[in-house]
Amino acid sequence: MYRVKRKIVWLLAVLMVASSVPGAVFAQYDLSKNTYIDVKKTPTGKMGQNITISMVFTNNTGSDLDDVAVRFDRDIPEQEYQATEDADEDTKYTGSVFPFEISSNTFDNKKLGKVKSGSSKTFSLTARVRRDVSEGYYLVPLEVVTDAKKKDDGAHASYEKVNIWITKSSDTTSSGASEGTIGFELGEDQSTPFGTYPEVMNYNMNVRNSSSVTAFDVNIRMGVNQDNTKFPFDINDGNYTRHYDRVGGGETISVPYSMMIRKDVYSGYYPITYTIEYRDSTDGDIQKVERAFYVKVQNKEKEEDTKEFNANDRTKARIVVDGFETNPEKVYAGEEFELTLHMKNASESVTASNILFNLESEKVTESAVFTTDEGSSSIVVNTLGAGQTADIKVKLRAGAWVDQRTYGLTINEKYDSPEFKNAEEKITVNIPVKQVARLNTGTIDVMPDSITTGSETNIMFPINNTGKVLLYNVMVAFAGDSIQQTNTYVGNIKPGETGNVDAMITGAAPTQDDGKIKVLITYEDENGVVSDPIEKEITLMVTEPEETGVDMGDIGEVPTDVQPTGFAKYSKVLIPAAAVFLVVLAGAAFFFWKRRKKKMLAAEEELNDEI
Repeated sequence: MYRVKRKIVWLLAVLMVASSVPGAVFAQYDLSKNTYIDVKKTPTGKMGQNITISMVFTNNTGSDLDDVAVRFDRDIPEQEYQATEDADEDTKYTGSVFPFEISSNTFDNKKLGKVKSGSSKTFSLTARVRRDVSEGYYLVPLEVVTDAKKKDDGAHASYEKVNIWITKSSDTTSSGASEGTIGFELGEDQSTPFGTYPEVMNYNMNVRNSSSVTAFDVNIRMGVNQDNTKFPFDINDGNYTRHYDRVGGGETISVPYSMMIRKDVYSGYYPITYTIEYRDSTDGDIQKVERAFYVKVQNKEKEEDTKEFNANDRTKARIVVDGFETNPEKVYAGEEFELTLHMKNASESVTASNILFNLESEKVTESAVFTTDEGSSSIVVNTLGAGQTADIKVKLRAGAWVDQRTYGLTINEKYDSPEFKNAEEKITVNIPVKQVARLNTGTIDVMPDSITTGSETNIMFPINNTGKVLLYNVMVAFAGDSIQQTNTYVGNIKPGETGNVDAMITGAAPTQDDGKIKVLITYEDENGVVSDPIEKEITLMVTEPEETGVDMGDIGEVPTDVQPTGFAKYSKVLIPAAAVFLVVLAGAAFFFWKRRKKKMLAAEEELNDEI
């Protein structure tokens, strides 16, 4: 009984300490003491809600690290538990409070994979803040491990800490949007994107729905800034929002970006802010979260304050592509199209004059993808006032030999401003080029080419993909009045490869025409759009089956409705005619016999007279 009372007293003491001293009296941790982990902005969480801690892992050890993982260190939670469970034991308790609710996966590894020496990766950990903690700063203990193969293994590398700020929960965010239970994590399982000026920086950002709830009507908005110390990219588009109808719980999507690095930006890491708006049901309220994602830019190093004066370092206009379209809308390899570029002077006060635009195509195997059949690829615009837009048009042709993908067209600009002569800039637009799908068929074998109703014939032939694009879900249909309609799935056929058709067709009715059967071939493109049928023809005759059995029960009986044939058909005429013929013949024979006999008698009488 005394032991139980001691435990209760000790538990109450611990709870009093946890409720009266936490957060606000804990000193903040100096992140420079960490070996690997850095946080650019102190994460903020609310009691009873999820918090996502975005961090940067940098490997400055001089050697590559394999199978790196980061997880919450379970030491402080274990101290708290032991202090209440074993109150009568000599338990060492630091008084620190682990600010998160503990579930079965709280201490699982966050795998970063291989981190090369000198490189960095962005990652985040998500947890739900305890409801019983007070407002204030808390230290979050972390453990870095290597050789992590499973969710809870790995070789210890370092114990590290980060600071977080916990506030009281509220129903809405400062922006007025509801704060929901769905969380998003950016940049998992990927290296920090890296770009070098003046190349276009193409990268994908991994976005994971870290909850088990599906998010609907998701808008991912990139935060842009005119300050080149905060945002390293040219602002060429009016909207950098990516929309997704739904992102399932636990699902990761890859969000693509193609950004032009600013000419005047300095080398370094830049945090790009993203606002994610979503609904937790199809008709729910819009909710919002903000996250940061780091990119690395290589351009010029920061200059000293004592740099020499540069005569060209003056105010100039900034001409950007405000949009473009092609006619026709879809550009096919080998075909001509008209490109319209909307060029805008984005400067608020500086006019540009004597503007020369020279178009330069991306090259593949030393050959330009886009060429002009006639005219020049250079266009001149006399003047373009601040905020004004001018349309330039040029007819181009995409090479027939190119693969189906997006190709860059660079606009080289040269222009004058009142304080800056012969300014030069480059802007690149990306134009998708499509290839026309092509196919042909080999000899169509029909074995046999004549069947009876209810029986089958085998049809075989190859389908050759003679184009440069993949044919998805190729289907072959057989249609005709004399057969049962049949569909055969061939599958995907890569360029230059062959798919084989082997189908069994069943006769349904006797052929009433020339025996032509239609063979209809369809396929889908990369967007799942089904093509118009490609029609072929085969000849197949279908007949009624022959009767092979004999009914013995009717032998000897003559059917009443059977018409006589042959002699039986004309017997009633032939028999009387034959009788008449015989009578006439007999009469003629008697007549000649009697006449002869008369002549013989006359001859005998004449002879007697002579004697």
